[in-house]
Amino acid sequence: VQLQAFGGGLVQSGASLKLSCEVSGLNLDYSAVGWFRQAPGKEREGISCMGPSDGITHYLEDVKGRFTTSRARNTVYLQMNSLRPEDTAVYYCAADRLFSNIVAQRGAYWGQGTLVTVSS
Repeated sequence: VQLQAFGGGLVQSGASLKLSCEVSGLNLDYSAVGWFRQAPGKEREGISCMGPSDGITHYLEDVKGRFTTSRARNTVYLQMNSLRPEDTAVYYCAADRLFSNIVAQRGAYWGQGTLVTVSS
């Protein structure tokens, strides 16, 4: 199983960015997926967690209304709007058969991370 996240970059405050996470070797129809981020000097935090079958997604309070997670075939997306400097971080995607493992950041499979930098 491999996850590859990409799409990060340098943007200005208020801009939008869409991250992608390509998944191989795992059927996403039966897997929970999540996006996480780790800012410099801070602990990793969960941004969104999507269930395997119903697609119900839970979001970090700070990104509600600005970020949206979706998936299509073997790719998971994170649409980020109204970006703020405090959103600057390395963003990771993860997948697991159990939703609870994603929520607990114990996902079995992780991507390598993509850096998002938001300038003020």
